[in-house]
Amino acid sequence: MMSSRTERETTTTNADGMVERRVETTDFRSSAGQGQEQRDVQVIHEPKIDSKTSGGTLAGAAAAAATALQSAQNAISGK
Repeated sequence: MMSSRTERETTTTNADGMVERRVETTDFRSSAGQGQEQRDVQVIHEPKIDSKTSGGTLAGAAAAAATALQSAQNAISGK
């Protein structure tokens, strides 16, 4: 069953001076053997400027994983 409800979006500035977008929409979920569940939800999009939350942490983790993988490959090949 599809909803005829239209998404509604508002843009505001929060207490920290950051712009945030709020979108009111409908969440549809279903599980195996269950009917479809539908509920109204509000999603808040807040842009992050801090490098630790905007990819800095992920980039560091990716670099660490690459180093660990290379070390494992070197150990297996006897380098």
